[in-house]
Parts: sequence; C-alpha cells; structure tokens
Amino acid sequence: MKRILFSFVAAVICLFTVSAGEMVLRGTFQGDNLYVKNPFAATGVGFCIYEVTVNGLTTTDEINSSAFEIDLGVYDFTIGTPLTVTIRYKDDCAPKVLNPEVLNPRATFSIDKLTVENDKIQWSAQKESGQLPFIVEQFRWNKWVKVGEIQGMGTAGPNNYTAPVRLHSGENKFRIKQVDYRNKPRYSEEIKSLSEKPEVTFSPARVDDVINFSAPTMYEIYDEYGGIVFKGYGDNVKVAGLEKGKYYINYDTKMDRFIKK
Repeated sequence: MKRILFSFVAAVICLFTVSAGEMVLRGTFQGDNLYVKNPFAATGVGFCIYEVTVNGLTTTDEINSSAFEIDLGVYDFTIGTPLTVTIRYKDDCAPKVLNPEVLNPRATFSIDKLTVENDKIQWSAQKESGQLPFIVEQFRWNKWVKVGEIQGMGTAGPNNYTAPVRLHSGENKFRIKQVDYRNKPRYSEEIKSLSEKPEVTFSPARVDDVINFSAPTMYEIYDEYGGIVFKGYGDNVKVAGLEKGKYYINYDTKMDRFIKK
C-alpha cells in the first residue's frame, strides 16, 4: 500500500509544478481537453485566472468564467505530442484543473512484428502515444513472469526494440505488455519459440548449503507459506541461511520441493 501511495504522489509531482500565481502541467496530448474550475479573485472583482498558455502560445479560450475548457484540439497536435500548459492566476485565489490525468500517456501500441531468435526478443511497435516502458513477459511455472523491460520511444513509429531473454527447455512463450496510469495492461499477441536445451534437474532434495542445477536456469524459491525467499539465474543457489523445513522451488519449466536440513 505504501508503494502504491508513493507512486501516486510521485506521478502527481511529475505532472504539476505550482508556484505563486502560476500552475504548470506537463504531459502529452491524448486527444482530450482540460477542464478548469476558476473562482472569483480574492478582491471580488473578476475571476482568478488571467492567462493560459499551451506550449508557450496564449490560448483563445474564454477564461472569464467560473469554469472553462482548455481546447487542445485547435492546435492540430498529433497524439503523443509533449505539452506544457501554464495557468497564471491572481494572488490569494486557487484555480483547479479537474482532469489533469488526461495528459498522461496511454498504452495504445500495436505490434507489427514479434520474433524470438538467438536469445533475443525483437518487436516493431506503432501508435505509441507517450513514453511508457515495454515489459517482456515469459510464461513459466503456470504464470507470466517479467523477464525484461525497455523504455518506449513514445512516438507514432514504427519503433524497433530488442531485449535479451533466457529460453528454458521445450516450448517457450512470450508477450509484450504496457500499463498506463489507468492500471489497465495492454498486451501483444503471444509468440512461441521451441528450444533444444535439455531439461534441467536439481540436487540434492535434502540440502545443507547449496542447491546445484544441471545447467544455468532461472529459479524461484518459496517457503511453505508461499513467501518468496530467493530468485535469480545461475547453476547453483546458496541456501545455508534458510531455516530448517520444507521449501518449494521453481526452475526451468518445473515446480518441485526440497527439505532444508
């Protein structure tokens, strides 16, 4: 919960800069307009806001009103264009932007080409509407696991990306994902790749210090309550510091268990 709250606060700080008599909003054009609540000035004469600029250009919007719309459509911006909206207002009053989130980038990409070859995944993306990270996911252990992340260029494209991946034995399955401020993920189609790598085994099943794998592999180790205690990649993992008891281990394409003596 603390992490979610921190992320929200950080997002708001990135979007807003407020100083005496000036509010600055930064983001990207997503096709929507901004709506502003505009109180009377503290003197009781006129309204609070006296100027609005978009990327340095003074707007022609009717701002002498208790509420008005900043029309971003009149500038012929393309989706994803960086925006800086500056609202200047009189002292001792506080205007409010009702929907600042419309300047946040959205997950709108489409994938034209997705391939896996030589331990790399490559894709070509179009229709990006702002800089968001692309997350590479691999299907392992009956779930999708994050195995890579590349910052998106955020332009209409086509934009080409490459990320390293680690294949397990047998059939591998990957997909590309983005998540925007609405917390709604957008996925590419899945792609499959067949690996000739041999299956990995581990030993011993009752261990004192080190678990050894027959080949380097991604792994996860959980306690008997489902809490993760180790994860990584390699041909062994030191477990000497674990308490005695039963543990579960995911590796290669397998899910197994061992006893810490």
